[in-house]
Amino acid sequence: MLRLRLRPPADIFPADPWALEETRFGPEVQDFLGQAETMFALANGHLGLRGTLDEGAPVREPGVYLNGFHILRAITYGEHAYGFPRVGQSLVNPPDATPMRLHVGSEPFRLDRADLTHFSRRLDMRAGLLERRVAWRLPTGQRLALRTLRLVSLEDRNLAAIGWELSVEDAAADITLHSDLLLRPPLPVDPVDPRLGEPIAARRLLVPSGQTVQGLRAILSHEAFGSGLMLACGMDHALEEPGRLVAETELREDCATVLLRGQVAPGRPLRLWKALAYHYDVAGTPAEELRTRAGHTLDRAKAQGMEALVGRQRLHAASFWDRADIEVVDTDPHRQQVIRWNLFQLLQASARAEGNGIGTRGLTGRSYEGHYFWDTEIYVLPFLVYCNPPMARSVLMFRARMLDKARDRARELGHRGACFPWRTIDGREASAYYAAGTAQYHINADIAFAVRKYVEVTGDSGFLHEHGAEILVETARLWRDLGFFSARHEGRFCINGVTGPDEYNTVVDNNLFTNLMARENLRYAAETADAMARDQPAAWAELVRRTGLAPEEPEEWREAARRMYLPWDERLRIHPQDDSFLDKEPWDFANTPADRYPLLLHYHPLNLYRAQVIKQADTVLAMFLLGEHFTDAETKRNFDYYDPLTTHDSSLSVCIQAIVAAEIGYLSKALEYFEFAAAMDISDLGGNVVHGAHIASIGGTWMALVHGFGGLRDHGGRICFDPRLPAPWRSLRFPLTIRGQRLRVEVRHDVTSYRLEVGERLVVFHAGAEVVLTAAEPLAIRDTPAARPEPVPEFPPAAMPAG
Repeated sequence: MLRLRLRPPADIFPADPWALEETRFGPEVQDFLGQAETMFALANGHLGLRGTLDEGAPVREPGVYLNGFHILRAITYGEHAYGFPRVGQSLVNPPDATPMRLHVGSEPFRLDRADLTHFSRRLDMRAGLLERRVAWRLPTGQRLALRTLRLVSLEDRNLAAIGWELSVEDAAADITLHSDLLLRPPLPVDPVDPRLGEPIAARRLLVPSGQTVQGLRAILSHEAFGSGLMLACGMDHALEEPGRLVAETELREDCATVLLRGQVAPGRPLRLWKALAYHYDVAGTPAEELRTRAGHTLDRAKAQGMEALVGRQRLHAASFWDRADIEVVDTDPHRQQVIRWNLFQLLQASARAEGNGIGTRGLTGRSYEGHYFWDTEIYVLPFLVYCNPPMARSVLMFRARMLDKARDRARELGHRGACFPWRTIDGREASAYYAAGTAQYHINADIAFAVRKYVEVTGDSGFLHEHGAEILVETARLWRDLGFFSARHEGRFCINGVTGPDEYNTVVDNNLFTNLMARENLRYAAETADAMARDQPAAWAELVRRTGLAPEEPEEWREAARRMYLPWDERLRIHPQDDSFLDKEPWDFANTPADRYPLLLHYHPLNLYRAQVIKQADTVLAMFLLGEHFTDAETKRNFDYYDPLTTHDSSLSVCIQAIVAAEIGYLSKALEYFEFAAAMDISDLGGNVVHGAHIASIGGTWMALVHGFGGLRDHGGRICFDPRLPAPWRSLRFPLTIRGQRLRVEVRHDVTSYRLEVGERLVVFHAGAEVVLTAAEPLAIRDTPAARPEPVPEFPPAAMPAG
């Protein structure tokens, strides 16, 4: 069901292709404070700051996030059973160093109480900076103006900084600035919304382990409950004219405050800036050592100065946009702003995420407790492969380091091989609901699929031989163990008791997506084993040593893949989503009120499991990822059948529907789905952007542009384009990095151009025909395939959800 798109009011959020700006702060926008905290959040993949106001209040959901910094908590069950995870992981907020509370005379300055004469807050996406300008009038008539500038460094992943400048008119003013570093109490948990996790019984989530104070610098250290992770966070200040202010520092167990007192006179602004440092490490790391590391980060920052930090931030952001910017030329100026905001979120979620995964909300909010899902491999990794290959490798290395824990989980479940967790931070399963968690075995194949895409597009065979092959062996072992050759299905290889991507149909037999992805996993593992044994004898010997791989295993995987059972219904001539899906009664969409979506928050799971109703793309996702295994007719009939049954209650759905709709020729529907996906957060379509940005949906937005309208397919590493440009758009332009070379593609209605910007020789295919690009002849122009009349759906639209 497509919700109404609620664009931010143009008079408050004007269209700007390179910025998101809020131009007013009044009662009409204060209700959206929480959403704005997400929209104006800053992050670098390791450290994230919610877009809270600089004064620290008013505030909806304050938050500082460190990727992977978590506590451990007991998972509570009404009834326990064997194999249920017992220990969960939850991202925990470290102390917040963003508040800088101003008092003029004895009165605190707060936006919601001030007589504002000007307000603007501008996220400059081209530069990676958040700037705010405020002017207000005191009851005495005196006028003041405040400018703040905030960044989370793309260069130093442990560093953030805030610039602060206050000026006055008319007469001098006595001011006091309270610059804080404080540990906030945990945010309340909504018991109705499972996406927010459950309350934690521990009295303290972070236990103090020492403080350091020196001049205008304060550093606090803590130990995380359960995990034992050690943390140090600090702040320091640099004043343009130190002698103008009197300074003192107040220190408590969980809070440090630097007080700066003085006078600001007309024509003589007060300028200072604040450096923030965050470090954490494994249990047992001495707290003093971490405080020393934080001190070194603050030293480096102060040695550079705020102006240099801003300059370096601009350079790093410019490098990103050169690799990743997507330009759409059409009549809607808002669209380019939305696209770039989405791309900026991908930068913020991944730029310095090395050593960790990418959480489903990045570092912008608390939803899903900071866990890593399959979202990374299927929805975010394609963007990284083509726009930031080193980070794509890092993400896969993180999975490789999880492998031993995945082996442990497989043994616990009675399987061979490895069973990667459905949701996790430290590599252990953290999902308490097995039906929609552990049963989603497809995550094994998703990771294997990501390994293959990365290796084929980047050409990094070293990763495959050193790390990827071991993942392939253990995941293939799991599929061979999990499935069986069924006499009832004429000896075909069947996989029962699993859940596919669609969480409204759980613990089913022969989920089509799972079986198709498992088949690819088995095939690729066998192919890799054969190639390594033949061409890489040293790497092959090491792989056999690490895995105990028996000579007969690759042939067993090939046999299972050859005989994989794929559900098919001859009457409808579609692939059933699973063995029982077509036996269920269709959901009564006509009598489901719009306010009852998402269904999972208003109906018992059993009511959903009994019906033909789909939370998110499942079979349709398989047709995108493995499109070479479907005929055009099968793709269209499957899409026609499943599209009306899909509620899009998951943010992961519409981007995939957009891609396949474009492939079939439903360009108007593809554009509608794309706009829904792109506006997911800026228009708060799910009603929960207050808890963070939907990073996977945002990755899917990139895919909808490049794979959907750009027509990119990369099956087997063969780079093919069959572009389909929506009628309202005049052009679509995007860059891709392929095996170390830079390609820029521009699609127009008449022609499509391919330019090799970096590299010696690249072969791509346009509408099936080979295109060779070289350093000597880097440009090729081809006719864009003519738009065809949109086809007619083969199944009646009467079942479409209302909305």
